[in-house]
Amino acid sequence: MLRSVLVPVDGSESSIHALKQSLPLARAEKSVIRAISVVPPYQGELRLVGVKQHVSDLLSDPYRRALELADETAKAAGASIYTIQDEGEPHEKIVEAAEAYGCDLIVIGVRGRNPAEEFLMGSITQRVIGYSHTDVLVVPAGTELRIENVLVAVDGSESGDRAARLGFEFQRSYGSRLAIISVADVPSHLYGIAPEVAGEMIGRARDLLGKVQSMSRAEGIDAEYILIEGNPARSIVETAQKRNSGLIIVGSHGRTGLKRLLMGSVTERVVGRAPCPVLVART
Repeated sequence: MLRSVLVPVDGSESSIHALKQSLPLARAEKSVIRAISVVPPYQGELRLVGVKQHVSDLLSDPYRRALELADETAKAAGASIYTIQDEGEPHEKIVEAAEAYGCDLIVIGVRGRNPAEEFLMGSITQRVIGYSHTDVLVVPAGTELRIENVLVAVDGSESGDRAARLGFEFQRSYGSRLAIISVADVPSHLYGIAPEVAGEMIGRARDLLGKVQSMSRAEGIDAEYILIEGNPARSIVETAQKRNSGLIIVGSHGRTGLKRLLMGSVTERVVGRAPCPVLVART
């Protein structure tokens, strides 16, 4: 499944945690692991060459140390990595590196949740997912990647279908226990004013699940199929919690321009509340 994995690091606990979670999967796949650290551009106006160089060295030093820490972390786990230091807009350099090195996966860590159990993933993570054509594994702080129990959310989109096929690959490669969920997002007031419309919405979610079931059976995949009525993000997260899932796979709709930064409220909220890492399937 994975020939090459890219892990952005900045020295934070969340980025090193993401690296640690990627190592067993990369080792199982015999993947090449690359850690990248990107120094953000300096926005000040320094005209003196010597001063500018001094400031540049000061800015880049933490990112150099981040790569050293990543290398030490990998070696302690019995793995080896290649390190890349670059300078520029972080999300651009991460996406460019993933394409340049033919990476199949970007693994990125995010910090912990706020008291409301939701958090903005951070502009870099949002932009990496929005602009990259490479699948992105988001590892929230404190979560553990366990591929033996996988939950896949489908919604009828192209990226949702790809999420399902990624789930199939996990079962074929690792024997993962696989559950596929489709959520009917029916507003409660609809039952009172248009019950037939509510029924149609549930029917579409059921038909979608049937379509994926046919796909999986045709490929010899054994999965559990779950139809839930409710808020999509909350339903996916609660199902993952109940099943003790070690990985959630969701799709991210392809967009252009500024809309790339808006992955879709369901994907963002799943990542923000997830009890485990989330693999965002890109198309």
